[in-house]
Amino acid sequence: MAVPTTPAAPAPPSSDALLGLFPPGTTTAPDGGLRIGGCHVAELAARHGTPALLIDEGALRDRAGRYADGLAARRPDSMVAFASKAFPCTAVYRLLAEEGLGVDVASGGELALALAAGTDPAKVIVHGNAKSESYLRAAVEAGAGLVVIDNFDDIDRLEHLMAEAPGPGRRAQPVLVRVTPDVRPDTHEAVSTGQRGSKFGLLLPQAREAIARLRGSARLRLDGLHVHIGSQILDTEPFVRAVAAVAELGRFPVYDLGGGLGARYTYDDRPPTVEAYLDALTGAADELLPAGARVIIEPGRSLVAESGVSLYRVVTVKRSGGETFVAVDGGMGDNLEVSLYGQRFEATVATRVRAPADGSPGERCRVVGRHCESGDVLSTGVLLQDPRPGDLIAVPATGAYTYSLANNYNAARRPPVVFCRDGRARPVVRRETYADLMRRDLP
Repeated sequence: MAVPTTPAAPAPPSSDALLGLFPPGTTTAPDGGLRIGGCHVAELAARHGTPALLIDEGALRDRAGRYADGLAARRPDSMVAFASKAFPCTAVYRLLAEEGLGVDVASGGELALALAAGTDPAKVIVHGNAKSESYLRAAVEAGAGLVVIDNFDDIDRLEHLMAEAPGPGRRAQPVLVRVTPDVRPDTHEAVSTGQRGSKFGLLLPQAREAIARLRGSARLRLDGLHVHIGSQILDTEPFVRAVAAVAELGRFPVYDLGGGLGARYTYDDRPPTVEAYLDALTGAADELLPAGARVIIEPGRSLVAESGVSLYRVVTVKRSGGETFVAVDGGMGDNLEVSLYGQRFEATVATRVRAPADGSPGERCRVVGRHCESGDVLSTGVLLQDPRPGDLIAVPATGAYTYSLANNYNAARRPPVVFCRDGRARPVVRRETYADLMRRDLP
């Protein structure tokens, strides 16, 4: 893995700028400690240990409401479906179902979690570029609202499964065709999905072939089209181009325009607001798609990222070779995005957020994890106030993909997830135990 390099030194952030990366409503206590969802980080660490993933429940519900209400106001016949690969946690599925959102799943496991959390099967959208027969069977048996056709093998398998469905009253399975619009947004190559050469979807000539075949199927009902061009996109223009591409394929009752809006991870990131994103999408839909068509969107990262904060304990501070290494008790086991995608995160000493009286911006540090890998870096070039062993370090905007990419490298135990709201904290996922690490072993 590539080792992240220290970037050019940014201007020292103010306390207000720093808090702007944390969940809306985050405050500092009189002692300078962060309060997430009204809960003091020192108390959270004492009760739940570190590392831990903290979720501001109120902020997440508010974000879901901005998406659902905003889309409904702009396009009445619409649905917001959570792209659950961003945070496939039962408690998150349950919360978003309570807020009226649907769910996009990309595996049998995500489907099982969504259903266990009480998601309405009619609001489930089934994805995947390599859907197994068992996954499709589970979706059909659950009554999944839509299956997204990614390839011609999906059609073969679904028609076979529907032919086996019992009873004269069996329904035709509603499906969408995933279109590859040949749009490449400005994002990391690993999360760009709409360009020619992507493993996902069908280019326009193939999409036309799939559409013709599905229109002749007695067992599958073609409802419309799906398009998704990638993730962590900080400009609305590529989304508009993707809408224009699918509009070339004709008029349909349903258009799923995917997700992909970026989140704000750093001081320099300026993603479009939810409202600007919805304006761009629905503006393109109003201009290019049928007036009565249903519009679906699938936000993931931009829905959950800002509600999450990762909390760590400093184990070691080492000054060597002109750098200060602040080593914490987590790392790439609970946040793989830095090593995998080169994503930058900011960080702060969670109990000394305010600048000291002398106005010192702090010491520029490299926050590293405890894993046996040089690429185990959480953040580089961050300003920390007098970091010491035992300090708490908070990393904002970790609500997306940290949980889903968490792993057991070095036999690390995956951290708990703690929901915080109105000064009360409740764990929704416990910390793994050493017994958990051996649970699947056979004698």
